[in-house]
Amino acid sequence: MSTTALPPVVDAETWQRELDALRVREKAVTRELDAIAAARRRLPMVRMPDYTLEGENGPVRLADVFEGRSQLIVYNHMWFPGETWQCPGCTGFTSQFTRLEFLDNWDARFVIVTQGPIGEALAYKRRVGNTMTWYSTANSSFGADVGAPPGGGFAVNVFLRDGDTVYRTWHTDGRGTEQLGYNFALIDLLPYGRQEEWQDSPEGWPQSPTYSRWSGSKEIAAAYGEPGA
Repeated sequence: MSTTALPPVVDAETWQRELDALRVREKAVTRELDAIAAARRRLPMVRMPDYTLEGENGPVRLADVFEGRSQLIVYNHMWFPGETWQCPGCTGFTSQFTRLEFLDNWDARFVIVTQGPIGEALAYKRRVGNTMTWYSTANSSFGADVGAPPGGGFAVNVFLRDGDTVYRTWHTDGRGTEQLGYNFALIDLLPYGRQEEWQDSPEGWPQSPTYSRWSGSKEIAAAYGEPGA
């Protein structure tokens, strides 16, 4: 990329003064996120039916998806029947999560649930090199009941297990999922940011149509997928 648009050049003292002013706002956001997390911990919850999903080894009760843990994060992956390449946004987002064992220390697990039939879902997982555990809700109303119906969008849902009883504690979708990944967190640190047309950027900053810089599912498969999958 070549561009003539550059931030203004100043002396170190001026730069530090501008950074310190921005830091006040950044710290305010951090405190607000702490307050939001505290409110999240105080949310009520909803008891869930005893759903049965499909896993790699056959049917599995929702309570057993926890694999003995008390907390579960579910990413509801978009699925388009008959398509070789599924949603690039979902594919790219979930490809970030390759080391999830640390959640064991917090008595938690993070999995993918999709509307696709389990055989097709697992084949796609291998094709794009995804390392998370996948389940299918193709034969269950689970996806539709948690904001990710057939033909619908993606979502994140969080659940709490008490014995064999499962409760839904939190949900988000759309840009609400951004906070869970590191891609945009890193890109937003860059001087040119995401370089998408909707962003508020200085005059002359490089900008492209939304999504145009995102990796496609084929690119992700080429980088991470199993050969011949």
